[in-house]
Amino acid sequence: MSGLSVVEHEGLWVVHKPAGIPCFPPHRSPDGDCVLRRLVEAGLPLSTGFPEGFEGGIAHRLDISTSGQLLVCQTPARLSSLRAAFEQKALRKRYLLWTRRKPRWPDNTVDRCIAHDRKRKARMIVQRGAATPHRGKWLDAHTEFRTLGKAGEGWLVEALMSTGVMHQIRAHAGFVGIALAGDTLYGGGELGLDVPEGVRFLLHHMGLQGPGLRPPCQAPPSWWPTLGQASG
Repeated sequence: MSGLSVVEHEGLWVVHKPAGIPCFPPHRSPDGDCVLRRLVEAGLPLSTGFPEGFEGGIAHRLDISTSGQLLVCQTPARLSSLRAAFEQKALRKRYLLWTRRKPRWPDNTVDRCIAHDRKRKARMIVQRGAATPHRGKWLDAHTEFRTLGKAGEGWLVEALMSTGVMHQIRAHAGFVGIALAGDTLYGGGELGLDVPEGVRFLLHHMGLQGPGLRPPCQAPPSWWPTLGQASG
């Protein structure tokens, strides 16, 4: 379906978003490629009447480089119930990331708040202390990291979270020394892999679960480094 994998589940369209495209039309190119455009062109029966920022029923966003599970609500009522679950932190989201920096621990939990960087609009900042420079409010953020193992010239790490602050995994990963390879915004250095156009770092949303909600998980793209894969 226009490069998208879509299944129906409990009043939702469960979409496997490809890496390299945004969820909504880019500001600089309103007619550009995006998940919403592909769903419309594929003839998916999308409802209307959704609030601004949730057009087509798309219930949450993934970064352009991020692949994986994206939930699209079939009705405004389904969107309201799902957004309430997000706000109540009742949904547990599972991600995979790839870093070139070997984790110094098997597991690590980060409970540091996150806010907007005072100088760089596109960047978030992790609270290091009471006087950490920032813009706006500090937002609660909780991320659990688990090292899965060596994969090519880097490592695969699982990240679990129930909060949903902008760039949360990327910022927390950089804070604990495992910035995503290629994520220069948070100190990740070069990616150094042959990846699809538009991909700057490797982050994949396996899926989310919560009360009464267990959509099928999404495996990472076939071009990702895999566990046990020889480097070089």
